[in-house]
Amino acid sequence: MKSIKLPIFLLFIYLFFCNAAGADEPDSAYIFAYTTNKQNNTAGLHYAWSVDRENWFGIGPEFRFLASDFGRWGTQKKLINPILFQDEKGLYHCLWTLNDDVGQFAHAASEDLYHWKRQSYPQVMRNGNVLDLEISSDKKNNRYLITWESEIDGELKGFKTTTEDFKIYSETTGISEDERFGLRETVRIDGELQTGTVKRVSWKTIDGLIKWYEWSQFHNMERADNMRNDQERFKGLRKVDASVKLIPERSKKISNKLVGIFFEDISYAADGGLYAELVQNRGFEYVLSDKSGNDPSWNSYKAWSLNGENASFKIDSVSPIHENNKHFVVLEIREIGAALVNEGFDGIAVKEGNRYDFSVFAKMIEPKKGKLLIRLTDENNKVIAETTTKSISNTWKKYEAVLTANKTVDNAKLEVVPEFTGEVALDMISLFPQNTFKGRKNGLREDLAQAIADIHPKFVRFPGGCVAHGDGLHNMYRWNYTVGPLETRVPQRNIWNYHQSAGLGYFEYFQFCEDIGAEPLPVLPAGVPCQNSGTCGHGQQGGIPMAEMDEYVQEVLDLIEWANGDKNTKWGRIRAEAGHPEPFNLKYIGIGNEDLITDIFEERFTMIFNALREKYPEIVVIGTVGPFYTGTDYEEGWDIATKLQIPMVDEHYYQPPGWFIHNQDFYDRYDRSKSKVYLGEYAAHLPGRPNNIETALSEALYMTALERNGDIVEMSSYAPLLAKEGHINWDPDLIYFNNTEVKPTVGYYVQKLFGQNSGETYIPAEIRLSENREDIKKRVAISVVQDKATKDIIVKLVNLLPAEVNANMDFTDINIGDSEALLTVLKGKPEDASAVPSITGISVDSEFEYKLPGYSLSVIRVKIN
Repeated sequence: MKSIKLPIFLLFIYLFFCNAAGADEPDSAYIFAYTTNKQNNTAGLHYAWSVDRENWFGIGPEFRFLASDFGRWGTQKKLINPILFQDEKGLYHCLWTLNDDVGQFAHAASEDLYHWKRQSYPQVMRNGNVLDLEISSDKKNNRYLITWESEIDGELKGFKTTTEDFKIYSETTGISEDERFGLRETVRIDGELQTGTVKRVSWKTIDGLIKWYEWSQFHNMERADNMRNDQERFKGLRKVDASVKLIPERSKKISNKLVGIFFEDISYAADGGLYAELVQNRGFEYVLSDKSGNDPSWNSYKAWSLNGENASFKIDSVSPIHENNKHFVVLEIREIGAALVNEGFDGIAVKEGNRYDFSVFAKMIEPKKGKLLIRLTDENNKVIAETTTKSISNTWKKYEAVLTANKTVDNAKLEVVPEFTGEVALDMISLFPQNTFKGRKNGLREDLAQAIADIHPKFVRFPGGCVAHGDGLHNMYRWNYTVGPLETRVPQRNIWNYHQSAGLGYFEYFQFCEDIGAEPLPVLPAGVPCQNSGTCGHGQQGGIPMAEMDEYVQEVLDLIEWANGDKNTKWGRIRAEAGHPEPFNLKYIGIGNEDLITDIFEERFTMIFNALREKYPEIVVIGTVGPFYTGTDYEEGWDIATKLQIPMVDEHYYQPPGWFIHNQDFYDRYDRSKSKVYLGEYAAHLPGRPNNIETALSEALYMTALERNGDIVEMSSYAPLLAKEGHINWDPDLIYFNNTEVKPTVGYYVQKLFGQNSGETYIPAEIRLSENREDIKKRVAISVVQDKATKDIIVKLVNLLPAEVNANMDFTDINIGDSEALLTVLKGKPEDASAVPSITGISVDSEFEYKLPGYSLSVIRVKIN
């Protein structure tokens, strides 16, 4: 992985405090461990210290040294009444109550009281809660005794269990009140009474906690650095001179897949977005639980209505087309003219002259035969397209027709008008533009797909992050539920609180990758759901029962057979029958998504990884190291990766621009002998979550460092990719859209410039600035790569200063001579959210001058003769 490297200023602080430690300091002192209820018990574990047990000094104060991971999002993750204990080997243990409801408690261990190992939540009560924990050492029996109180039928009763390793616990038994020790004390900290536990520890331990807090504060100060203060910070700075000299003799090979995309079905990215289906709720499978019961209108009738009189419709589930799509509509017509109407996703956008493929599964109930009139109408109910189906039979069959729009309309409606009286059953009512991306049936929206393709991504990660492992075991994204005929696929709730039709499934994802020349990178659950799931025991992460894991492991192996097997294999034949007889040539597979690293996770991940390594050693398995660039999951995830020798790990972090500015050496510190890195999710976030010049250029600055470290960083992808206006779950995103417009952001153009100008060889460059200030040097960056296919030399220059940088470019050692180059510049004010790149042709020589505009990304692509 990497060793800790302190920024130079912090190093001075650290050395000052180290040198300040003198003979007048005590050998030991007291540490007080406590928490407060100021934030609904989510404040975490705090410390104070004292030399006399009378005068206490908070470290922070109330700085969070440990937080609970148990429970669903935010306020459910409680740390109540922690108890701190040190065993005979010097290892610290913290136990705490989770809430008032569950028969579990939490445990974590640490060597220094601020780096904590993974948490566990043993179930010790079948009926009853766990309150006021205590722990002591039973040295005679070489075990630890844990006691607590539980409220049962309004009465507090005592219980105990024992453990030797905090993994296996003895059967819970009752105890009497005199077996409790009363370990907690009340002390005054900063004028307020707090309750916790007191321990005597070495002064070195307390000093380490103080320094950890001070490091964290300095780190937060770096993270908070932004461009709001630039006018004052760089007052009087008119220009900076720079000399840039290439050092080709130190060139190195880097990944040729560094820039890709991460697609997640979030913010209506799939249904109503990239997936070109124009009918909402086409299968009548919307259910209240899609939105966790928060929208009474979200049911099988959603997006459907009746236009006309003497007619009615109802949802039925007896004898459906397929058991995976249980619901269908029964339309009763008592007078010809009434129509079943679909409003689409915020309307249906159609263009004059364009053709649209309509299809429906239908069966006549009464009379014996009749046709359906299909039409599109505008906001004034004027018909703008019309056609009819063949006569409907009395068994389920698929009927198709084509509509041609005679008018461009943004909010049309689809109408199905029976040309008979009686009853007819309808399902999977669908309308697709024929102009899908690459003309694919069941394809993708052309303009959105093209915007993605224009990035020139080298890979596509799908079907998402949280979507992949789902909100509970029954909500995991199962790849095999999303292939085959549309009517047989399994729709389900989207973790972002809407519906997934599975129309955009694994076949369509793989086909899209092939169409844009990108490697497919499917991500499958590691046998555990989202760490914030609430369906596995009062918020515990849980996992697929071990008795069912062999079956799940086979499901993972089946994916590779489906993607790469020939048509003589079971799953290869299914792919071939879907229209792709040749293998997709899958090379990568992700297992897990920023999971909570627990024993439950490790056991299941290891089973999957070992099975993949044994049967498909050629597949690059990508593991997970949690949702942050530091902390327990990150460290534990890396430990597993090192132990199992996982080829690559998936890192995630969303940080302020200041973090990207001050951590450009993040991957320079990584151990090259360990796993490669896929930076699967990252973005620069400012208050209000804009996507503007400040965030985009901060990302560009960091991407030059990714290229410099392209020997260890194999892949990277900004996240999230798509968001539909009016349905946004997350900001910022790379591309916003509505039914008729695609709205790329400034950050999109950064990704596009790096994606279209990637290379396989990194050429180091020495850059010297006329200003030697650290804050100036950190805001000017260069990356030079060479494209193997074209031999072009590509120079990326980032200037995060408000002043121009006048650069003298020395390319003499690569002897480019008098050459033509393409110059692309993205620039603007920090708050500018509408900047677009400009492109011009320039001439360059072995030495040339280039002026980097203030707040800009410049890409110079030099044609090598």
